Formats: sequence, structure tokens, C-alpha cells
Amino acid sequence: MKFTKKYATYMRGMEAELPAVGLKRLKKMLKKCRSDSEHRSHLQDVAASPGAGRCPGLCSVCDGSFFPSLLNEMSVVVGCFNEKAKKLLELHLATGFKKYTMWFTNKGDKSHGKLIQQGKDLVTYAIINAVAMRKILKKYDKIHYSKQGQEFKAQAQSLHIEILQSPWLCELMAFYMNLRRSKKNKAAMELFGDCSLIFDDDRPTLSCNLFDSMRVDISLTCSICLDTVFDPVSLSCGHIFCYLCCCSAASVTIVDGLKSADHKSKCPLCRQQGVFPDAVHLDELNMLLSHSCPEYWEKRMQSERVERVRLAKEHWESQCRAFLGI
Repeated sequence: MKFTKKYATYMRGMEAELPAVGLKRLKKMLKKCRSDSEHRSHLQDVAASPGAGRCPGLCSVCDGSFFPSLLNEMSVVVGCFNEKAKKLLELHLATGFKKYTMWFTNKGDKSHGKLIQQGKDLVTYAIINAVAMRKILKKYDKIHYSKQGQEFKAQAQSLHIEILQSPWLCELMAFYMNLRRSKKNKAAMELFGDCSLIFDDDRPTLSCNLFDSMRVDISLTCSICLDTVFDPVSLSCGHIFCYLCCCSAASVTIVDGLKSADHKSKCPLCRQQGVFPDAVHLDELNMLLSHSCPEYWEKRMQSERVERVRLAKEHWESQCRAFLGI
């Protein structure tokens, strides 16, 4: 079965009606462009020339209809995924009266099996849509002898609408592994056959191979301290760091937090601006790592506690000096 049909079948089989990429419609647009023999011939003629890979005028695909349409659909898909994943994880992490209120409001099934199934469905939804976007952009470049599809993918990442870039995907994978660890949920191990936490030379990686042989590997090594992330946060660009490392990179105190970071502050890896205020604390990942490497976690917790006390003390001393005009 071709991917387009497989994708359409999958989306129709979803219990909830979720937004999707109009793969069939976009492929028709590309087919129309490809059927234009004169257009194709011109592209071949200019393929070896400077500036090759750009479509000439009068192209129904490149006149602003293909990429804006795909951009809009990607935004809707990623927005839906983020919202549903956030609600599911909040429900799992909630305690006391808040958890009771959330269950009552959402009218949800309280069983862990139901939570795991919902998590599995969301991860599958994310990855299959990532595959769909990858394939349609690859097809665009093949037809147009261009690299505009790859350039568009980079643009989507800068706009934070690349679904594999979402911090909630990492959290859902950790969420599943946390529930799988529970003795009450051994039956759930069948749901994600290839979701695992791998340690290679003490460098942890969260890995998942779920659909169409597409492997998702998320490095859990902080690129600032070069150690396993502790109290991890994901910036809006998708890169994961330790919370204290993030505060240092953003030039903010742990008391003020990342939301107070200057919008001109850049991610230490991709150099994107304004990625700190919307950072997401990865609580599920934090729990997963604390159980997977307890000795390291205990040692790191002790050193972090000392460092946090020192930083908080420095902050309040500076505030007092400022108040007294010293």
C-alpha cells in the first residue's frame, strides 16, 4: 500500500477527528506541475546553471499555493498534538484535588491502560505526520530539481512547527516508559515495541522506532555541562538542557526563572532567539532518568542543592544591596 493511502486509512481510523496534512491534494498539485512538459524541460535546461533549482514564473505550485497551504496544515497539526499531549500529561502528573477535578472535567477513564493507549495514539499521530511532511517535501524537490523543500523544513523548525521538535513528543515517550515500569502495567509493554532509553558510554538517548522505519532519537546529554540532563527543560526550538544550565545561558537567576529571559537571548545550539520564555519543564523525563540512573541522580541532586542555595543567596544579597543603595 502506498504511503498516501496508508496515511489516509490511518487518519480515518482515529477515534477522534484530528487535523491532518492534505497529502492527496498536495500530490495532485505536484502532479499537475510535473505534467507540464515545457515547465519540466525548462527546469532540466537550467539545472546546471547558477541559480538552478528555482522554478521559473507561471508555476501553479510555486506561486504561493503549495508552501503556504502546507505551512498552515503543519501549524494546525502541531498545535493539536501539543494541546492534547499537554492535557494528557497534566492529567497523569496531577495529584490530590486537582487530579480529581481534572478527571471529572475530562470525563476520562482512570485506568492506566487507557492513559497509555492515548499516549501511544498521540506518538503515532506525531510520527506519521512527520513522515507525511518529509515525503511531500522530498517529492517537491524531486519534481522541481530544487532544495526548496529542505529549505522549507528548516523554516518550519525556526517557526517551531516541526512536530518532531515538540517537547511533548519527548515527554510522551518518557510517560510511556514510566507507566511501563509499573508492575501494574506489564501488559502495556506491547504498545511501544521499540521505545527505549539507551546508554552508550554513559550518554543517554531516548529512542523510538514506531512507523515506516522512521527512527526518532533524542539525545539526553546537556550540551552545556556535557552531562546527563538534570531537571531537564526543553526550549521552544526543541533542544534540551539542564535547568540551571539554561538559566546560566539565558543570563537569568533561578529565582526569576526562564520566563524573565530577554527575548534576544539565543539557544546555545541553534542560536535562535526568544526560545527561553516558553521553555517546558520535562517532568516525565525527569522521573524516567531518576529511576534509570539512581546513583548518578542522587549525587547530582546533592550538588545541585548546594548550587541552588548559593545562587539564591547571591540573588537576594544583590537585591538587598540594590534596595539599600550600597
